[in-house]
Amino acid sequence: MSSETPTALLHVVERKWLYFLLSGVLIVPGIVFLLLGGLKPGIEFLGGSLLDVSFRSPPSALAVHDVMTGLGHGEAQIQGAQGGRILIRTKELSAAEVTGTQAALKKAFPNDVLGVDASTVSPSFSGELVQDAVRSIVFASILIVLLIAFAFRSFGWSAFRYGIAAIVALLHDAFLVLGVFAMLGFFFGVEVDSLFVTAVLTIIGFSVHDTIVVFDRIRENLRLNPGEALNPVINFSVMQTMTRSVITSLTVLLTLLALFLFGGYSVRDFALALLIGIISGTYSSIFNAAQVVSLWQELEDAWRRRRRTQLATA
Repeated sequence: MSSETPTALLHVVERKWLYFLLSGVLIVPGIVFLLLGGLKPGIEFLGGSLLDVSFRSPPSALAVHDVMTGLGHGEAQIQGAQGGRILIRTKELSAAEVTGTQAALKKAFPNDVLGVDASTVSPSFSGELVQDAVRSIVFASILIVLLIAFAFRSFGWSAFRYGIAAIVALLHDAFLVLGVFAMLGFFFGVEVDSLFVTAVLTIIGFSVHDTIVVFDRIRENLRLNPGEALNPVINFSVMQTMTRSVITSLTVLLTLLALFLFGGYSVRDFALALLIGIISGTYSSIFNAAQVVSLWQELEDAWRRRRRTQLATA
């Protein structure tokens, strides 16, 4: 590639440590909160019953808790929600206990209760759900490494560095989302449910898709310019794919923003997780994934030079 190409317009590789530092600043606080208390699991992961009570004029959480205490459920957690709703989380209730709770609420707040929706998740099912979520993420990660290594098999064993770099990028996105929701759970009581797991898996898929676009361009430019140093090729490849990546992500973000603002309470956290993940995925694909490949190459070159020096002086 000549010096007149757009390579000179964007020196991404040369600033790799700045991008790594920015990623660390964004991710480390979330990891701290993950270690302090972790995510706040919803009823789907803990097991128990959830009562979603709609009121004309919602009472205080303390008044609702007094009703639950009178029924022998002092462990119940009361949380306000939008639209005049109160969420009651408690241990698993039988059908008769749910009916009794509904009657007690209507008696305590006459002419004010509009409706009660009840859902129950058994502890055994919630445990299986957690295990399945972990298995899904691990299985997806392994398949991603193998798929990318196969796609770049013409590079020999170096193909695996691209797979590992893609995993680093998707872990960047996943930990950022997990950390943000750990902080939201700590400060605002935001819980994670099965939709959150779906969001994380979707983010992983989007992150890898965007990363593969950049890697494929690097592969093509290396093929067209044999003998060219890796870093200039990465700069040129990122420049070629950046506009496409940003525009693609922007169209998805606009849809998710509409879903977050107008989609209702039940999907708001799902949309928020995707919003954070898509933004992070676009950033990591451009500024992290290819930089990991570059850093790997630089470390290999440094090791080889040191090895040659040692052999020459032996």
